[in-house]
Amino acid sequence: MPSSDNNLHEGGCACGMVRYRVRNNPFRTSVCHCKACQRRTGSAFGVGIYFKEEDFKLLRGELKPYRFRSDESGRWLSMEFCTSCGTTVTWTAEVFPGGRGIAGGTFDDTSWLKIDRHVWTRSAHHWMAYPPGVERFDKSSR
Repeated sequence: MPSSDNNLHEGGCACGMVRYRVRNNPFRTSVCHCKACQRRTGSAFGVGIYFKEEDFKLLRGELKPYRFRSDESGRWLSMEFCTSCGTTVTWTAEVFPGGRGIAGGTFDDTSWLKIDRHVWTRSAHHWMAYPPGVERFDKSSR
C-alpha cells in the first residue's frame, strides 16, 4: 500500500453517531483469535488495524471506555465503544504504546485492508481455515 498524505480512511459505529478518520498506513493488521476478542465481537475473532495514536481523529460522537486485563496475555486493553449502539470502534493496548487499534469492520471501505497475521491461534475455533501466506502465532506476535 503506497504511503501518502492522501491516505485517509473513515468509518464509524453501526448507528452512525460515532465517526472517525485515520491517516497514513497502519503499522499492523491482524486477526486475533483470543477469547476476549471472541467475546468482544460476538464472533470467531476480531480484526485489528493499528495506527499511531496521532493518525487517529474522532470526528463526532462519544466513545465510552471499558478497561480490562486479558485472560490470555495479562496485559491491559481499553476498548472504546459507542454509547448509543455499543459498537466497539477502537482501543488502546499495553502491548502497543502510542498506538490505537481500529475494529476492521467499522471502516466504510475495507477494500484496502490486507491482513498479514493471525494471533492467539491456540484459541481459534477448530474449523478456522487460514489464507495462504499469512503469519500465524499461537500467542501474541509481540
